[in-house]
Parts: sequence; C-alpha cells; structure tokens
Amino acid sequence: MSQLEHIYQKNICLFEQTSVPFQEWRHEPILDFATDVLVAERLGWTGTHSKSLFLKLKGTGYALYLTDKDTRFDAKALKTLLGKRPSICSDDEMIEQTGCVPGAVSPFALSSDIPIVVDTRLYTCQEILYTPGHPEVTFGFAGQALPTLLAEIDNPVIEM
Repeated sequence: MSQLEHIYQKNICLFEQTSVPFQEWRHEPILDFATDVLVAERLGWTGTHSKSLFLKLKGTGYALYLTDKDTRFDAKALKTLLGKRPSICSDDEMIEQTGCVPGAVSPFALSSDIPIVVDTRLYTCQEILYTPGHPEVTFGFAGQALPTLLAEIDNPVIEM
C-alpha cells in the first residue's frame, strides 16, 4: 500500500470510528487554490475549503495549522500558542515528514508528536472540505463534527 493510500485509509477509519458522516468526491488532482475553485464550481461544492499549513518550529519540531483557505498565516499568534517561532515548512521537508504532496496535506494522519493548531471558526462552518492525502479526493463533513474528529486522534490539539 502506498503512503498516500495509507493516509487516505487512516482518514476513512477516523470517520468510521467516530460515526461522523462525510461525503467523498473524486476529481482531477487539486494542488493549488485556483484548481480547487474550478473543481468546486464544477462539482457544486458549497463548503468551506480548509487549509492545512505544515509548519517548522524554530529549533526543533513541527506543527500543523488548520484553518480556512482565506485566513492568513499569523506567525506571531502561532508563536504565542506554540512557544516557538513557526515558519512554513519547505515542500521537501513537508513531504518527508507527512508523506503528503504539497497542496494536499491531511490534518488527520500526522505523527502523534505534531501538534495541530485549529482555527475554532471552522467549528461553525456548515461543511468543511479537505484532502485526505490523495490530491484527487476531497472529503466534506459538518464543521460541528471537527471537535469529535480531533478528540479521536493522538495529536495535541491547540485551539486558536
């Protein structure tokens, strides 16, 4: 099984374990926001497109910032929460650490020592859209279910 398939299956298992309903769409690979918008229009998506920024922390360590696609990276606020200055990780290092391709980082299949900083505004979204590893697959689920999914994973979760 490929690493991307393993990540995808981990996401499927998370939904099954939590009984959180979700939708799945297959489409051409989405690796940037322009393609994301085009596919969303074609498939009639109305959900909030999420963004998973994989961060490198000054000195040592990593973190993931889960927010919506329009929210800007606020290094100062994230440093306050994480205790270390974050920067956006290089593509090569992100691939090495997550097994995901740039533009398709899954927030639910990371090493358990990587904290997830979640933008709590996502909790109020009618539907959150994200990529479960494979860039040609999109999942959608109710924003109110995000705390349930986060509670089931082993990663430290920090709300912002």
